[in-house]
Amino acid sequence: MNYTEQELHQLAMTTAGKKLENKQFEFLAINSALKKNPQFVAKKDGHLSFILVKHVLYPEDPEQYSTIWMETMKGHAKAKDARLYFIGVGFANSENIESPPSKDHDILIKFSGKINRVL
Repeated sequence: MNYTEQELHQLAMTTAGKKLENKQFEFLAINSALKKNPQFVAKKDGHLSFILVKHVLYPEDPEQYSTIWMETMKGHAKAKDARLYFIGVGFANSENIESPPSKDHDILIKFSGKINRVL
């Protein structure tokens, strides 16, 4: 049985959320719905921060994002005087990386650990 898009999104958010906690981000709001942005609204060092989390499947690069999507989010962040960050997380099936992640096999996670500041 394969993971649903929502389940993969939740796994990406969990991965990102742990990293953000380690970096001392204070969560103000969390939005786990698919295609709703930003996923995290947080504060760090007194600054409002919007954090976007995207998941992809192998062979896509989790560090790449749509410039159109990001320009829209930049406008939203500027309007709220917020910093904008992006975190990408990739997934693959451990049994066969060409296949979608399956609950019947371990899942491979590609996460650089980067919290990429966009704005």
